[in-house]
Amino acid sequence: MATRIVINGFGRIGRTILRQILTDPARSDLDVVAINDIAPLETCAYLFRYDSVFGPYPGEVTAQDGVLTINGVAVPFWQHQDLRAADLSSVDVVLECTGRANTRDAAKAGIDAGAQAVLISGPSPAADRTVVIGANAQELGDVTIASNASCTTNAIAPLLKRLDETIGIDRAHVTTIHCYTGSQPTVDVPGPSLERSRAAAVSMVPTTTSAAGQIIHVLPEFQDRLSVAALRVPSISVSAVDAVVQVKQAPNDLNAFLRSTIVDGVVIGATSDPCVSTDMRARPESLVLGLTESMQLQDNQLRIFGWYDNEWGFSARMIAMAQRMAARH
Repeated sequence: MATRIVINGFGRIGRTILRQILTDPARSDLDVVAINDIAPLETCAYLFRYDSVFGPYPGEVTAQDGVLTINGVAVPFWQHQDLRAADLSSVDVVLECTGRANTRDAAKAGIDAGAQAVLISGPSPAADRTVVIGANAQELGDVTIASNASCTTNAIAPLLKRLDETIGIDRAHVTTIHCYTGSQPTVDVPGPSLERSRAAAVSMVPTTTSAAGQIIHVLPEFQDRLSVAALRVPSISVSAVDAVVQVKQAPNDLNAFLRSTIVDGVVIGATSDPCVSTDMRARPESLVLGLTESMQLQDNQLRIFGWYDNEWGFSARMIAMAQRMAARH
């Protein structure tokens, strides 16, 4: 039986999720019941058809009479300010992609409308549990409102988990080198911090990241062993993590160890090519290790570098987590 989902919020993540579902034959078990967004349907259809990051959608996209039609697949398009106005009694999972589910009332709107579960596309204090595939997904349990954490948490937490389980981590510092996002201005304007007030596409911007707290929330055993810093850079897509890790048991050959023990090809991938960020666009893994950048110093100090498409990879994990949530029923 197909997993029936509703996408609430048709922004960067909502559109990327739909693009993956409709272009990947492996997603044929997913049925998008409806999309809900307060923006005009014609605008949303245009932004889905023409994407500055992933390029034009490979097919026909039309919008008419409250329906978004993509290659003959008709998806009802709602414009409810409050999702409770919809009947979601046949829906398995609401993918909450508005970025506004920070209160319990907002987070549980899909449940109140009849859906079985809600998965939030980002950190949220309103979630029953924060889960990351490859780190603590086994703790999902029967919660009805879950957070999929952040793209950066999805990139870092599985790597740290596997390193700690195999060779042990004494301490680690991770810098996330993140492309700019819609939360940053295109020109200098007053913002939430002095650095975040500066134009995103012309400067590297030192800033904070929610991943610092999210990783400890997902992997509490790293309390007092982990620090995380962030740098926003003038790139439109794909981010990176640069981790310096002190380990208890040094591997004999770092790259051989990473390939045989850490890489699974689904959550964590790897490349031995000298890649740049655009080469990693639309990679579905949470993290792709750049093996040409790995270093081992004084046996027990490792430098591990990895890429992650903060939109495509994160959306792939949203879909996988939604399938897990639906499979419980």
